[in-house]
Amino acid sequence: MLSLRSGFLDYQTSRMLTRVKAVYFYIKECGMVSTPELAEEFDTTNRTIQRDLHVLMYNGLVSSPTRGKWKITDKKVTTS
Repeated sequence: MLSLRSGFLDYQTSRMLTRVKAVYFYIKECGMVSTPELAEEFDTTNRTIQRDLHVLMYNGLVSSPTRGKWKITDKKVTTS
């Protein structure tokens, strides 16, 4: 039973990381964007986008110079 749950978590983690990467590239392409804009673009909730942005912010990839608005940082990124 554990292997089924483990597979589910792997799928969820993979899906989340794919979305986080897409959010990063969307911000890079569009410039400064708001949390609601991102939620609408990715057809998800503001809270889900906030969690994704937290991952990006923790890794130094985005910043919020204005409350609720996001832009990428100058940190170099390699993609795979």
